Amino acid sequence: PLSAMEQEDAIRQELGSLHGIPLFKCFIEGWPQVKAFQARPDDLLISTYPKSGTTWLSEIMDMIYHDGDVEKCRRDAIYNRVPFLEMKVPKVPCATGVEQLENTPSPRLVKTHLPVQLLPTSFWEKDCKIIYMARNPKDVVISYYYFHHMAKIHPDPGTKAEFLENFMAGKVAYGSWYDHVRGWWEKKQENMLYLFYEDMKKDPRREVQKILQFLGKELAEGTVERILHHTSFQEMKKNPAANYETMLSTVMDHSVSPFLRKGISGDWKNHFTVAQNERFDQHYQEHMAGSDLHFQMEV
Repeated sequence: PLSAMEQEDAIRQELGSLHGIPLFKCFIEGWPQVKAFQARPDDLLISTYPKSGTTWLSEIMDMIYHDGDVEKCRRDAIYNRVPFLEMKVPKVPCATGVEQLENTPSPRLVKTHLPVQLLPTSFWEKDCKIIYMARNPKDVVISYYYFHHMAKIHPDPGTKAEFLENFMAGKVAYGSWYDHVRGWWEKKQENMLYLFYEDMKKDPRREVQKILQFLGKELAEGTVERILHHTSFQEMKKNPAANYETMLSTVMDHSVSPFLRKGISGDWKNHFTVAQNERFDQHYQEHMAGSDLHFQMEV
């Protein structure tokens, strides 16, 4: 366990920069191991910009990999079942995503928030399957703001208005949302499935079928039903193996804001002022110009 002082060290630090991408300093320290990471051909990579349904997709994938066996999917916390590739806890020599993955038997599910240009090359060399999930930026920024409050590794988010400015300028961990979603979109290839959070909200069954087709896997209708039920927001919110409640409260403080907060589309409407929304829309138009990637701002 970390001493109180060491925990203090890891809390509310300013971000560093990795190849121009703002990132936690402890993650940057572990970068050489991440860069050299050896993917296995049967690895499946779950990639997202933060707060885009990563845990939801991870839980769905773990359920699919275990043929809808709910008990097996309660075997451990989601962050141990789907290790976070670039994760490095400050001052803890052993707790890195890379080491966790090295000790995980195949087939492995791997989680990352890295922009496409920073993905370790072995994923491309081994032709690993990749599922990318994107979510509209207005909901992402609100979710990210609340996450900054409860997850103490982040710098202080300041006011909502200040955070919105930083987000638009790409001055948050993992950088510009625009660069991230567009970078992965433009990299689309046969072994990659690009999903949208809003589609998953609207018709989870259709999206799960898309995933099964992508994996070349067939599951009985009853199994699919069970997966949909188990991975619904209501079920995941009360499942300690999925809701991050098992994390130390010094790292994630659920009394400030729960990790699984609302899980809806369009919550930004409860937070944006009219002026902020107009400014954001204009910024969005400028940054998405020339792209055939389109987002639904609500469902």
